[in-house]
Amino acid sequence: HIHCPRCGAATVPEAGGWVRRCPADNSEHYPRTDPAIIVTVVGPDGRLLLGGGGPLDSRNYSTLAGFVEPGESLEQAVIREIGEEVGVRVTASQYLGSQSWPFPASLMLGFTATTSDTEARPDGVEVTRARWFSRAELQEAVSSGEIVISSRLSIARALIEHWYGGVIQDRPESA
Repeated sequence: HIHCPRCGAATVPEAGGWVRRCPADNSEHYPRTDPAIIVTVVGPDGRLLLGGGGPLDSRNYSTLAGFVEPGESLEQAVIREIGEEVGVRVTASQYLGSQSWPFPASLMLGFTATTSDTEARPDGVEVTRARWFSRAELQEAVSSGEIVISSRLSIARALIEHWYGGVIQDRPESA
């Protein structure tokens, strides 16, 4: 809001840029925040579905995510995004938490979802590979360096560790 939507006057930043104020009518204007969902998908056997984009040989795997479309509920966005990205039908979802995400001015809303599907079909655009993991398989793949998961500061890691039931040990530095 570099200009006031009420009168057109140039606004000035306040509160470290989180607010802009119109000097003509003293109105406050806040930046737009776009909601996005981020999801752990759990299959009927309790395994976790993780995916990744980019080259097929990349080692990075994470939760699945996407933006909420106008007029769509968060739960509808979970169902749509998981269906679009990996061809899996979500049967239930539960909100777990959130994290601000500066891409650009977004709020990541974390969910866990369940499915009765056992096969994932990556869309080949946003998700180029998808893989199911048991708890033991995930810990072994991370420990060996076969895959890399999100950092401990991210909601993605918090969601993965919520499913895991504790802390996932990263690959030792000397390995």
